[in-house]
Amino acid sequence: MFRNHTNQDVTKLICINIESNQFEGTIPTQLFNQSFLFHLDLAHNKLSGSMPKCIYNLTQMITFHFTFYGHTIELFIKGQHYVSEFQSEWRTFDLSGNSLSGEVSLELFRLVQIQSLNLSHNNFNGTIPKEIGGMKHMESLDLSNNKFCGEIPQTMSLLNFLDYLNLSCNNFDGKIQIGTQLQSFNASSYIGNPKLCGDPLNNCTTEEENPKNATPSTDNDSIRESLYLGMRVGFAAGFWGICGSLFLIRKWRHACFRFVDGVGDKLYVTLMVKLNSFHRN
Repeated sequence: MFRNHTNQDVTKLICINIESNQFEGTIPTQLFNQSFLFHLDLAHNKLSGSMPKCIYNLTQMITFHFTFYGHTIELFIKGQHYVSEFQSEWRTFDLSGNSLSGEVSLELFRLVQIQSLNLSHNNFNGTIPKEIGGMKHMESLDLSNNKFCGEIPQTMSLLNFLDYLNLSCNNFDGKIQIGTQLQSFNASSYIGNPKLCGDPLNNCTTEEENPKNATPSTDNDSIRESLYLGMRVGFAAGFWGICGSLFLIRKWRHACFRFVDGVGDKLYVTLMVKLNSFHRN
């Protein structure tokens, strides 16, 4: 397990790489007091608990300052292992392969100089905040095999340098944003999210893909209902317009009654003439 240290030299570390060990317990907050830190790799241990909230202390992952260090280091970025000469302009943050849980600290997504972020194979949950769009230097992002949920933030389309993306095996939902580089990745970047649809998954229903042309029957029903409604309103307006006028205007009412009486008299006379003619014949 981790032990707390108070040695002031520890605060000047530029690289922490202790992946693939048997470290267990929670992540000590002292690790995030490294203002010179460029590379943090705690992957494939037995760490648990939530992510510390004091990530904002990693100031070198917020402001860019170019310096070169000629040491070799093993990196896991863009889904592959690399052994290369360590350069401080390459900023990585890797907590993959542990048992960490809870929501990811919002401060993590404000480390705008990070180029590789790997939180895969944990139990993180919650939504991805829109602040992720500010991490414009991101080239590799792996959030796979967690319990993240909600829609993929539209701001992720602002990550113009993103070359590797893996959001598979989570609980994301909604539709992948159309017309952005998010659709340039293959389906393996998104599989395992049952409620997520859109290119490149191609599993949206017809209504979701083309709502204007996919449901003509619904459109026809709406037109028919509007027509019937208009007819009913027109009939009611005409009926009550005439009856109301006859009720309120005495002159019109008398004229109507005289007209009806006149029509009745004419019908009666016509009927009697026809009957007399019939009997004579």
